[in-house]
Amino acid sequence: MIRTFVGAVAAVLASLAGLWLMIAPFALGTQPESADWSNSTITEFSTGLGVAVIGLAGAAAFAAAIYENLVTRGLVTVRRRAPEPEPAPAPTSASSAELATMLAPLVEALREDLATTNGHRR
Repeated sequence: MIRTFVGAVAAVLASLAGLWLMIAPFALGTQPESADWSNSTITEFSTGLGVAVIGLAGAAAFAAAIYENLVTRGLVTVRRRAPEPEPAPAPTSASSAELATMLAPLVEALREDLATTNGHRR
């Protein structure tokens, strides 16, 4: 656990060093404000960007390892989502007679509609 924590701290420090490399030419005044970036500014900025990205990736990896270690030891509980309830199945015990009784008004209404329009579309 201590090694993982030290690794996380080192990764965060590397990220901070990368950020410093990115802003150093501007903070120290070696890069004029209105001029194009010099070769040394481009080199420092791109190197700092690479170091910062690698440091952040390392910090994230070490943080995940620390979290996993804490979960393994039982010091952190993992919140899991409650399973979503399954929808109740539609009742299938309706008999044919009940179904015919339910659909009879619909069939009658369709018959009347067809009779009033004489089969022509409106």
